[in-house]
Amino acid sequence: MDNSPTALFESYEQDFQQIVDSLKQKLEGDVKDERAEQRKADMRRVEMELDEADEMISQMEIEIQGIPQSMKPHYQTRLRTAKADLSRYKKLSNEVRGQLARSDLLSSRGGAGPPTSDEPYGSTSDRTRLLSGAALLEDGSRRLQESQRIALETEDQGADILMSLRQQREQIENSRDTLHRADGSIDRASGTLKKMIRRMYQQRVVTAIIIVVLVLLIAVIVWEKLS
Repeated sequence: MDNSPTALFESYEQDFQQIVDSLKQKLEGDVKDERAEQRKADMRRVEMELDEADEMISQMEIEIQGIPQSMKPHYQTRLRTAKADLSRYKKLSNEVRGQLARSDLLSSRGGAGPPTSDEPYGSTSDRTRLLSGAALLEDGSRRLQESQRIALETEDQGADILMSLRQQREQIENSRDTLHRADGSIDRASGTLKKMIRRMYQQRVVTAIIIVVLVLLIAVIVWEKLS
C-alpha cells in the first residue's frame, strides 16, 4: 500500500478525472444527439456527478494540507486546474439545461400525436426512463463500491499509522530506559572514581608519614652516633 503523503490526493484526483471524463461525454457528445427523455435522464446524472466532483475537490483540499511544503506548489497547481475544469463543466451544464428547457417549450407548443398500435404507451419514453433508472442504479452501486474501497484503504492506512506510532513510542520508551541505565552507570562510575581518588590521597598521606618517621629515625641514629 502506498503510504506517501500524496497518495490520497492522487486517488481523489483520479476519481475526479473519471467523473470529468463522464461529464465530458454527456455534455459535449451524447446529450446533444439523444432524445429529450434520455437527455433529461443524462442531465440528472450530470447533476449527481457534479456533486461528486465537488466532493472530490473538497477531499483534495483537505489532503493538500498534509503534503510537505516542498511538494505543495505542484499539487496546488493541479488542484486549481481541477477547480477550473469543474467550473467549466458546471457552466456547460447550465447551458445544456437551458437548451433543453427551450426545446421542451417548443415541443409543448407543437403538441403530441396520438399513440399508435405499435407503441401502446405513446412513445419509447417509459422504456427510456426505465433504462436510465437502471443505469443510474448501476452507476450509484459502482460509486458506492468505490467509496467503500476508499474507506477500507483509509482504514488500512489509519491502522498502519497507528502501528507506526506504537512502534515509535516503544522505541522512545526503550531509549528512555537506556538513558536511565546509562545515567545510573555514570553515577556508579563517578562514585568509584571518587573513592579511588580518596584512597590515593590517603596513601599519599601514609607514605608521607612513613617518610617523615624514617627521616626522624635516621636523624636520631646519626645524632646518637655523633654524640
